[in-house]
Amino acid sequence: MATATFAAGCFWSVEAAFRLIPGVLSTEVGYAGGHLRHATADEVRGGDTGHAESVRIRYDPVLVSYCELLDAFWALHDPTQRDGQGPFTGPQYRSVIFVHGPEQERAAVISRVRREQSGRHEEPVATEILPAGDFWRAEEWQQQYFEKYVLTPACRA
Repeated sequence: MATATFAAGCFWSVEAAFRLIPGVLSTEVGYAGGHLRHATADEVRGGDTGHAESVRIRYDPVLVSYCELLDAFWALHDPTQRDGQGPFTGPQYRSVIFVHGPEQERAAVISRVRREQSGRHEEPVATEILPAGDFWRAEEWQQQYFEKYVLTPACRA
């Protein structure tokens, strides 16, 4: 099992998308990249803690590669939008790849360069690449939010 952590806007939809990828064993939403220990939703929502709403993914690298997860990450959001995604604005919704070690860092840097050179975006890619530090798990009601509150029972797998 391996770990990947990404921030790409509001973590509810990002988590739901990653959960659909074969080889992803589990996900959890939380807060990463900030200076406040044991961050909570109310604290992070203010935008002053330095945290980004993030999804930590446990995956089987035999079934899905880190590069495939990076491809999904880029497809899930607009990496050129600084400090937010769509209606969600503020540094807590920024685009970040939190890397777990030098191999992930190399893959993330190469992936970002390829994205920048792809010609897909008129604006520069704003995605940060940072070491994965502390991850503060979000409140239980926020875990698998789409599955709990958005999908109707007929749509649940």
